[in-house]
Amino acid sequence: MAKVTEITVWTRGVVMDKEARDVANAFARAAEMEGKFVQAFDNYEDLPDRVLVTTRKYARISDEEIEMKYLYTNAHPDVVVIVEPTIVKGINILKGMPEGGLLLINTNRPIDYMLQFIPNADVLGCVATIDADGISGIRTVDFSGSEGGVDTAGLGAGIAAPILGALARVTGMAKKENLAKIVSDVAALERGYNEVKLEKFRKARVEYSWGT
Repeated sequence: MAKVTEITVWTRGVVMDKEARDVANAFARAAEMEGKFVQAFDNYEDLPDRVLVTTRKYARISDEEIEMKYLYTNAHPDVVVIVEPTIVKGINILKGMPEGGLLLINTNRPIDYMLQFIPNADVLGCVATIDADGISGIRTVDFSGSEGGVDTAGLGAGIAAPILGALARVTGMAKKENLAKIVSDVAALERGYNEVKLEKFRKARVEYSWGT
C-alpha cells in the first residue's frame, strides 16, 4: 500500500467549523494540483455539529492512489492542526501519531508554553505556531460546503488562510502558489507562510521531508 500522509484538523463546532473545513479542503486541492492523490472529509463521529464542541476534519495525501477509501477517521495522523488553541487542554490530540509527526497550532503563545499541555509531546518531530487570529481575525460561519456541497462562501476567507500558509511552509506538501489560486485572502496566506514559527526536535521521521 502506498504511503499516505494523514492530516487531522481539530476545531470548535459551528463558529470555527468552516475554518477547519477550509484547511482540509484547500490543502488537499492544492496538493491535487501538483499531481497528488487526495481525500478530504468531515469526521462523521463528531456530527451533528454543536457550538464550540470539538470536531475534526481530515485530509489524506499520497503519491499513489489511496486505497483506504471507506475509513472515515485518521488513525495515525502524521500532521495535526489545531484551529483553536484551548483544544490542546484535556484532549489527546496526538492519539495514534507515529514518532516524528508535526503539530501546528493557531496561537500567539510561545511553543514551550503550548507544549506543557500535551502529555505525549515526546512523539513529535516538530511543532509550529502561527497567530492566525492576529493576522486575519475573521471567523467564517457557513455550512454550504458541508457533506460535499458547493461552498458558496469560498475557501480561505478567514483564519484558514494564514494556517494554510503556515502548513505549506512547514510541510512542503503543497505549494503556496497553488494555494494562492484557491484561497480568498492571499495576503493572509502569505503572512502565514512568512510568520510561522517552527521548532524541530531530534526525533524526526527520516522518510518525511519538512519544508524549509
